[in-house]
Amino acid sequence: MSSALTTYRTTIPAEWVDYNGHLRDAFYLLIFSYGTDALMEVIGLDEAGRAQTGHTLYTLECHLNYLAEVKLGAEVEVRTQLLGADAKRLHIHHSLHYPGQAEALAASEQMLMNIDSEAGRSAPFAEAVAERVRGVVSEHDGLPRPVHVGRVMALPRR
Repeated sequence: MSSALTTYRTTIPAEWVDYNGHLRDAFYLLIFSYGTDALMEVIGLDEAGRAQTGHTLYTLECHLNYLAEVKLGAEVEVRTQLLGADAKRLHIHHSLHYPGQAEALAASEQMLMNIDSEAGRSAPFAEAVAERVRGVVSEHDGLPRPVHVGRVMALPRR
């Protein structure tokens, strides 16, 4: 695999646009959330996989960078890269783009946790899911590390 996964495509509807004519900040995260849903399908945590394993993903942490304005009617797509994984977690990066364009409109680094829904706590991925995760991480291993990964938000100390 020579590129991130394209996990979601949409056209920006009027109800997602604010008084400035731009995509509301909350809807960037909604769009990325749909990208996570599609990633779950790729790794075997789609509806059938969730029913079979009793597992799902929860978002533990999310950093969102707004890089450019997105306006009403714009066609956009989410590209998702798996940066790493362990027995229970995924470190991912979503980026929002106009189709066919390299420059990101927004970026979101996230840490996701595998959850046993019945127990209500974290659990190792089921082996079939873990195998798919390892495959995607391996395929994405050669991709460049996104520029917005690992950033810390803080004011300078005085």
